[in-house]
Amino acid sequence: MIDEYKGFAIRHPSDIVALTKRYSTKRQEHFLVITLNGLHSTIKKHIATIGLANKTIVHPREIFWWAIKDNASAVVLVHNHPSGCIKPSPEDNEATEQLCKAAKILGIRVLDHVIITKEDYYSYRQHELISDDGEFGL
Repeated sequence: MIDEYKGFAIRHPSDIVALTKRYSTKRQEHFLVITLNGLHSTIKKHIATIGLANKTIVHPREIFWWAIKDNASAVVLVHNHPSGCIKPSPEDNEATEQLCKAAKILGIRVLDHVIITKEDYYSYRQHELISDDGEFGL
């Protein structure tokens, strides 16, 4: 099977949106992990969890299993908001912080966490909530 995502360079959040656009219209939340090599080119896209219409449960174990399996240097986290509201919830912020801390322990960088909707996207990195070194800060 050919992986349509392999080798796609991530340079901007719009690159992430282009890779995950088909999930923006899903009726349930989908939490995706895009694994990246040292040059920030994609290795693979994985669906980590599928939740309800307004939430999904995310745990570092389910996220970073994929990154370790793919021998990734970095990851991009992506999830959709079926409601169409682009603003991160307090639960989104809490999960992002927890995942960034876990990534640091594992030596895997979180490049960004992007929330997608049918009309728009929200990038934690663009809003300076994820730093260049993968640290989370509100």
